[in-house]
Amino acid sequence: MTGLPVMKWILLVVLLAAAAMYGILYCNLWKTNVYLLPPTAIRRKTGLETCKLKPTFASLLKGQTIYPFLCVNDFMKVALSNGNDKIELPYGIKRAESYFHLALSRLHNCGLFHEDDGVFCRRCVVVGNGGILRNKTLGEKIDSYDVIIRMNNGPIIGYEEDVGRRTTFRLFYPESVFSDPVHYDPDTTVVLLVFKPYDLKWLWDILSGHRINTNSFWKKPALNMIYKVNQIRILDPVIIRKTAHEWLHFPTKFPRKEKPKHPTTGLIAITLAFHICNEVHLAGFKYNFTDRNSSLHYYGNETMSEMIENGYHNIIAEQKFLKALIDQNFVVSLT
Repeated sequence: MTGLPVMKWILLVVLLAAAAMYGILYCNLWKTNVYLLPPTAIRRKTGLETCKLKPTFASLLKGQTIYPFLCVNDFMKVALSNGNDKIELPYGIKRAESYFHLALSRLHNCGLFHEDDGVFCRRCVVVGNGGILRNKTLGEKIDSYDVIIRMNNGPIIGYEEDVGRRTTFRLFYPESVFSDPVHYDPDTTVVLLVFKPYDLKWLWDILSGHRINTNSFWKKPALNMIYKVNQIRILDPVIIRKTAHEWLHFPTKFPRKEKPKHPTTGLIAITLAFHICNEVHLAGFKYNFTDRNSSLHYYGNETMSEMIENGYHNIIAEQKFLKALIDQNFVVSLT
């Protein structure tokens, strides 16, 4: 009978030792970024590292390149490293951490490029939706680039001669993503820009098959996702923050009576290009402010008057910044 208590003590010691070993192993693996992290989260390569040619816009980056997409397993660590944990949306993750975790947990991939694509110095073109693209027949030229970045619901079908056929990345928010399967492209990676917590909840709901509550959006968002889960990414808010504060010099706080300004999807797309490309060209970014009736987009019937009256963006500031980029030969404008 005396042997039974001894056996219990031995068993307890063995269990405690096993628990301690597990804890040590878990901590060591976490510190080395190996435990449960997808390969892209470990390497965090943007693509600029593999090219020996220095980008003309290198001075804009100030020696810092940012991995643009968030990964579920380390997005909090990344936010802590760049200060995004102290800033609220759309420039940080403060007070929206749980929403980010929910949405990211539904995604299967946070990778940037395929490592075996054989491209080391990437030539990229960012294709805006400006009406200046009409009748320019730039489609073949645009398709010749390694990376083609588009935004929102700027269509390709029916406009191929002017805007091309290929898309590498398409930036969007819930109100601007395609919902008609006719626009589906299996070779496109779609990138969610998060401006409010409801954008993340929308992604979680739409990928979970839940009913979408449309009350929290400025216009009706997409009610279905035409892209596959492995094609979806979430842009790190630090990219939007850099665009607004470092390049457009927007104030961190606007007066109470003034409507806050945020960068357009197009300018955010250019910022993304600077962090993943070695050479950046632009198409479709010039607007004619002198003619309010001129075409706003290369598609549809909207006019410049709607852009001029938009209080959410500072188009004048963006046009001045783009002109400076072109004048300093940081980018080349095809239009």
